[in-house]
Amino acid sequence: MSQDIDARLAELGHTLPDAPAPAANYVPWVISGNQVFVSGQVSQNAGGLIKGKLGADLSTEQGAEAAQACALSLLAQCKAALGGDWSKLKRVVKLTGFVNCTPDFHDQPKVINGASDFLVTVLGDAGRHARSAVGAPSLPLGVAVEIEAIFELA
Repeated sequence: MSQDIDARLAELGHTLPDAPAPAANYVPWVISGNQVFVSGQVSQNAGGLIKGKLGADLSTEQGAEAAQACALSLLAQCKAALGGDWSKLKRVVKLTGFVNCTPDFHDQPKVINGASDFLVTVLGDAGRHARSAVGAPSLPLGVAVEIEAIFELA
């Protein structure tokens, strides 16, 4: 990978946010061996937290947009872990996505596709990953989506 990631993001009309600070007693990322484990990133954008419950307050499309916002924060944390050097990134290994939803909502995979599709668009084949998409009755601060990730170092 190269610095072209920042150029690709700009081409898509995105800028990485500052890597969000932890909201409790944990670190935002840990490097172990050749992997970077990024703590769960909640859905937020320049306007603040993206809150709501899928199946009640938000559509599947709005949930996918919230998941894309999580992916931007995941990339921001990864870049911070790499000291800003994208050449150290080999690939995305795994995402675990949590969707704040009603019991009868069954489109969690479509919501988390917002993050998966975005990572593939930005990183190409290096963005393809294993994944889980899980429904939850509640998420921290009432956010719509939270996603954690594992990245492999080059």
